[in-house]
Amino acid sequence: MSEEFAADLVRQACDDIAARPDENRFVELLEAGKLPKERLNWLAGEEFRIIRSDQRSFSLLASRFPDGSAGGLFLGLAQGEAQASGLLLEFASALGWGEKELKGYAPLPFAQVYPAYLASCAVYGTRSAVALAMAANLDEWGGFCGRIAEALTSRYGLSEEAVGFFRFFATPPPGFLEQAEATVAEGLAAGEDPVEALRAAQTLHVYETAFWDALVTGLD
Repeated sequence: MSEEFAADLVRQACDDIAARPDENRFVELLEAGKLPKERLNWLAGEEFRIIRSDQRSFSLLASRFPDGSAGGLFLGLAQGEAQASGLLLEFASALGWGEKELKGYAPLPFAQVYPAYLASCAVYGTRSAVALAMAANLDEWGGFCGRIAEALTSRYGLSEEAVGFFRFFATPPPGFLEQAEATVAEGLAAGEDPVEALRAAQTLHVYETAFWDALVTGLD
């Protein structure tokens, strides 16, 4: 299958995600200054586990698909997670938490379905499915992170240093989309199923939504 078909598939997946409702009650409460501060600690605790899981998942994908665009894409994503890990500690520190508290935090099951799904894809999935899923969901995730960073500084008085984790994810790495499209094209050329790739993008979006919903559980 051609690179043009792969690019069309990425656009189709991105359009599908963009057409869905993008309400995020966690972000909306944060922007209104109405989110209890303990929920920020929840966010830090959940992300502490997610970042470490995703780093391992992307590293595994890089080892499974070391050649072509896929190897560079997944290795770069793993390295990005490693960088984000340090930034997350700055955010947690601003909330009064260190590694001890982060490690002691009991994660919410429905907040962890996304990294569990990605880990499953890392073991059993195709390069095109993961690349398409990441590309399709990147804009929404980045948009939420940008809004969170602004709300944390304007509403909750956090410093720019403390919100570096969210600034980091607010914009995609240079050339990411092109690299993801090339990875999709490589996978499809090797016989990977485009329908499976689209389903992975849709499923990942559902699990991302579950993450945000879990963080507002029990709030009126």
